[in-house]
This record gives sequence, C-alpha cells and structure tokens, in this order.
Amino acid sequence: MAATPHRNPQRRSYLTVVSVMILIGTEVFGVALASAWALAGLFELGEVFGYVLMAAFSVIGIYLMTLLWRHAAEAEWG
Repeated sequence: MAATPHRNPQRRSYLTVVSVMILIGTEVFGVALASAWALAGLFELGEVFGYVLMAAFSVIGIYLMTLLWRHAAEAEWG
C-alpha cells in the first residue's frame, strides 16, 4: 500500500484566508462603489461628489477588510 503524501495544514489555512479575503473584498468594494454611485444619483449630487463618496466608502471598505483580515488570521493561526 502506497503512503499518502503528508499535506501541510498551515498552507491550507493560508489558502482559505486569502480566498475569503478575495471573495469578501470584491463584495465590499462592489457595494461601496455601487452605493456611492446610487446615492449621488438619487440626490443629484453631481459627478465629482459621487467620486468623493466612492473614495470615502472605499476607505471604509479598506478599514473593514483589515478588521476581517485580523480576525480571520487570529482564528486560523491563533
């Protein structure tokens, strides 16, 4: 009977965390940009203010992603 190769569980957890960050990050920034665009259009704030809202919501998204990264890393690696 052939021996099965030993897989590194640490490598798998890195892959899991990075995959979650890509998936959730795409959703967070999609929501940030879409909601800024929608609010600017709804209240007729203009194109420039729409871009300002997009930047502000993206900064909030970056903050939320760093919080998620910290919690995910703590949960996976202690």
